[in-house]
Amino acid sequence: MQLLEGKNLTMVFGGLSALNSVDITINEGEVLSVIGPNGAGKTTLFNLLTGVYSPTAGKIRFRKQEIKNLKPYEITKMGIARTFQNIRLFGEMSVLDNVMIGQHCRTKTGVFGAILKTPAVRREEAQVREKAMDVLKLVGLDDVYNEKAKNLPYGKQRRLEIARALATDPELILLDEPAAGMNPQETNELIELIEKLNDMGKTVLLIEHDMKLVMGISKRIMVLDYGRKIADGPPEEIKNNEKVIKAYLGEATLREGRAC
Repeated sequence: MQLLEGKNLTMVFGGLSALNSVDITINEGEVLSVIGPNGAGKTTLFNLLTGVYSPTAGKIRFRKQEIKNLKPYEITKMGIARTFQNIRLFGEMSVLDNVMIGQHCRTKTGVFGAILKTPAVRREEAQVREKAMDVLKLVGLDDVYNEKAKNLPYGKQRRLEIARALATDPELILLDEPAAGMNPQETNELIELIEKLNDMGKTVLLIEHDMKLVMGISKRIMVLDYGRKIADGPPEEIKNNEKVIKAYLGEATLREGRAC
């Protein structure tokens, strides 16, 4: 079943086209990777799908509902969450607090309730904390819940970002270069986590340059080049697509599954 559809997506900045008439479909339960050289429009696409930008032209539907003019928090509440290419954690806050903040879009506590600390507020806070701990256990960070986020090793900070996104209860999670800067062991742990999330029913849209990761977990791969889509299909098809080889990685790199 189709979960998200973007039609004819175009984004122009100061006369320069970052995306040019790009179509994207994301099916429920799949892992779709978006690849392409730097400047191909990958992060711009993510920003359109999550409400950071409103497209110059085109439509975006999530579960058949138009979302292109919604605010990011409204899109998050609908069931789309993301991580960022550059880590955006609250460094001075604990690991647990970072994940609890992710649940803000699902809580009902108002300003006065928070001030008065009513029984309903206390119950909700306990539920938020319990759920945050469950998410941390899922990503393997429950043993460091009380650490400051800034004190975590790089790979664990990446996983914490994913945990915070998961705390919003997304149906679709967008991961922007989650393996960037990771060592091989951390990358393998990330692959296991993405596979676990997908097995749990989460739909994953991924931007990544690590081709071993992309080829290993993707059910489908979409390729952008200079703001245009040049290919879309299963990994084996993309691996042998001459347009992709010429425009992006080069034959040896793509076919051997190396990071670019």
